[in-house]
Amino acid sequence: MLFDDTYRTISKPTEGIFRDRGSKFLAFAYPISSDSEVKTILSKLKAGHPKANHHCWAVRIGVDRSVFRVNDDGEPSGTAGRPILNTLLSKDLTNVIVVVVRYFGGTLLGVPGLIGAYKAATEEALAQAQVIAKTVNDVYTITFGYEQMNDVMRIMKDEQLLVLENRQELHCELKFSVRKTQVEPVITKLNKILSLKAVYNYSG
Repeated sequence: MLFDDTYRTISKPTEGIFRDRGSKFLAFAYPISSDSEVKTILSKLKAGHPKANHHCWAVRIGVDRSVFRVNDDGEPSGTAGRPILNTLLSKDLTNVIVVVVRYFGGTLLGVPGLIGAYKAATEEALAQAQVIAKTVNDVYTITFGYEQMNDVMRIMKDEQLLVLENRQELHCELKFSVRKTQVEPVITKLNKILSLKAVYNYSG
């Protein structure tokens, strides 16, 4: 199969801790579905740990795993955000943000020490996580006449499609989610129903 329509993420937030020479590294991993959640998570952790020296993080997002961002938050460049991201990459996880909150213990750890500490803290948090596989789905909206409702619902049931919204009037509108590899046969079946219109919404 050319297109892999599954991706790996974590089921719920987890935490981990790593200590080195007095410094404490608290790692927080969260599953997220969009980049807009990053700001809220960072604000919450900064409010909860106002005395911490650094709040470093990495995020990887998108079902094609292509979008990522890192932030060293004052640590030497490449010693914090990048090791966090590399851990996400090595575990092939996406739609995840990991924030590592550091309390400085008075002893400088040096570049290799920092890289190792941020990686170890991230691994601790992810070791607690339940990794789940999710399918990449497309969302479509279809419009059709009320008299075609039974035919449409039969296809939804036969193909085990998730109905997200269903408005039944003279002209009905139904929004559903379909696994990417199922799109072609499903749309072909729906198109056989007279005067039905399918509009692609988004992938997720």
